[in-house]
Amino acid sequence: MSRPRQVHLVIPEGTKVLTRPAKHVGLVAHAPLAPEHNYRIRFADGTEGSFRRSDLTIFKHAQSEVPGGVESTDLYGFVIYRCIVGSTAYGLSQEGSDVDRRGFYLPPADVHWSLASIPEQLETDDEEVYWEIEKFIRLALKANPNVLECLYSPLVETCSPVARELIDMRNVFLSQYVHRTYNAYVLSQFKKLEQDLRNHNEIRWKHVMHLIRLLLSGVEVLKHGFVPLRVDEYRDRLLAIRQGDIPWEEVERWRLSLHKELDDALASTLLPEHPDYSRANDFLVRARRLAASPGYGA
Repeated sequence: MSRPRQVHLVIPEGTKVLTRPAKHVGLVAHAPLAPEHNYRIRFADGTEGSFRRSDLTIFKHAQSEVPGGVESTDLYGFVIYRCIVGSTAYGLSQEGSDVDRRGFYLPPADVHWSLASIPEQLETDDEEVYWEIEKFIRLALKANPNVLECLYSPLVETCSPVARELIDMRNVFLSQYVHRTYNAYVLSQFKKLEQDLRNHNEIRWKHVMHLIRLLLSGVEVLKHGFVPLRVDEYRDRLLAIRQGDIPWEEVERWRLSLHKELDDALASTLLPEHPDYSRANDFLVRARRLAASPGYGA
């Protein structure tokens, strides 16, 4: 079975990578939420560099030389949760839009514990990403929007009983961290967009649309304790942004008003200050015990 080629999807912080063309090994010190922006890579000597996703390869151990090693393609059979996110789930898809699938996998204990280790995420050339279950949980606890949207997607294709347990307790991941994560990301991305506008007189309108959508989502999460994916109420306006039909100044006014709404929602939210680490940890331990049970994955 041939191994799927890697696509330019976001690499998590802490992942070991190989830079091109110099082929230096380093760790991802900062990863953007969108794959088209630069990564900060930290090397063994303490120096750091900025690289585009196309200049990075996820470093993989020579698993064939290590006892217990498995091909990444063999791990897809342990994907226990798969859903559709992105434009299709938002109601913003157009002709030719990709279908983005995300989820998580639970590897058997003997594979997880082996010297060969396992990848933190599996990627295919069909816009699919599946995080190892612990990585998925850690990202959810940090209010990573990509992961939170997986937990709340109405378009679920695969959901094992243990995955259903996690979906049923998904509220433990919602906290006031949403304000910090969503707000900071949109602010940093708009600064880069403004630089592009000044330096190149170019705007990536699709990215702008998704940033506004992210702020709309963040406001709803803080107000109602639920991560919405559909944006039917704002669909026409968001698609107009994507087409470049709304002036930048008008988009900027909307963005600033949404930041204000996000701040107001934080002041009155009923969400806890922190996620429920204890319940998340208890679930992970149960899942690990399942993965270590006789017959798992047989």
